[in-house]
Amino acid sequence: MTTASTTSRRHVEGFGEVLIRPVEPARDVDVIHDWVTRERSRFWGMREASRERVREIYEYLDSLATHHAYLVHRDGRPAALFQTYEPAADPVGECYDVRPGDFGVHLLIGPPDGGVEPGFTGVVLDAFLAFVLADPGRLRIVAEPDARNDKAVARLVRAGFVPGPQIDLPEKRAQLLFLDRSVFCDRVAARG
Repeated sequence: MTTASTTSRRHVEGFGEVLIRPVEPARDVDVIHDWVTRERSRFWGMREASRERVREIYEYLDSLATHHAYLVHRDGRPAALFQTYEPAADPVGECYDVRPGDFGVHLLIGPPDGGVEPGFTGVVLDAFLAFVLADPGRLRIVAEPDARNDKAVARLVRAGFVPGPQIDLPEKRAQLLFLDRSVFCDRVAARG
């Protein structure tokens, strides 16, 4: 289960305040259900889920020690949903050689509020990766979006992820991508 220590708040110059906090299933179900059932979220795999089913799924995630869900807020408004997991405790871990320090992530950017904003996803993703990599034991981030989700794959590559093999998971054909901690830290340092 998540705790208050898994909350992060920081100001991003030119963007605003970014708050990352654990999902509270009963409190957040309306926002999450709205997002995951939209056509733009088809690769999330929950388009047909009822509000009650979405709440059940996030209550289940909240009960696990290996999987967590977070809402990212920008200036107090929900902006993204992230999930983390330990690959060795997930079906993805059966599809590649899990290394010590591997840590998995899923990303769903919320619907644009008032239109598309260039750079928005990159800022939110960087804030979340910094949050995840604040734990020095996390040496490599693993992502496995649906292999047909060209936008997600391209966005992760732009963030420094390196494509690995495609794998077959129970619910999808996925593209494995990996981001070494050092690559992310070097990229952040280069930006100043």
